[in-house]
Amino acid sequence: MKSRHRAREVAFQILYRIDLELHSSGAAAPAGEALLSELVHHFDHFKVPEELREFAASLVVGTITTLKELDETIERHALKWKISRMAAVDRNLLRMALYELRHFPDIPPSVTLDEAVELSKQFGEQDTPGFVNGILDAIARELAGKPAKPAES
Repeated sequence: MKSRHRAREVAFQILYRIDLELHSSGAAAPAGEALLSELVHHFDHFKVPEELREFAASLVVGTITTLKELDETIERHALKWKISRMAAVDRNLLRMALYELRHFPDIPPSVTLDEAVELSKQFGEQDTPGFVNGILDAIARELAGKPAKPAES
C-alpha cells in the first residue's frame, strides 16, 4: 500500500528528528500532549494528508513509548552493537520496524521488513539495508518462534 509506505516515511522522519534532538540536548523524549503537539505541527507544516496521519502517529507514539524495550531487543540481536553507537538512521528504522512487527499483526512481517529495507536504501548508507535486514530478520524469526538462520562465514 503506497499510503502506508508514505506514512512509514513520515513516521521515520519524525522519529529521526526527535532522536537527534534527544542526543544533542540530553532531554527526555516528548510524551503525552507535547508529543501530540509535535505530531500535529509536523503533519501541518509538511502538509501530510489526513489518510496518512493515523498510521504514522501510531508508529511514532508506539515507538517512543516503548523505546527501552525496543532498544533491548535490538541490542540482543545486533551482536557487538550498542544502540547508542548505531547510526541514527539505522537505529530509528530498526525501532520503528520492530514496533510494527510487535503491534500490527495484520501486517505480514515480510512487508514490514521490505518496507524497512526500502527506507534504509532511501535514507541510509550503503551498508544500512543489509544491517537492518539482518537484525530484523533475526527478530522476526524469534517473534515467530523459528530458529535463527545460521551465520554466513
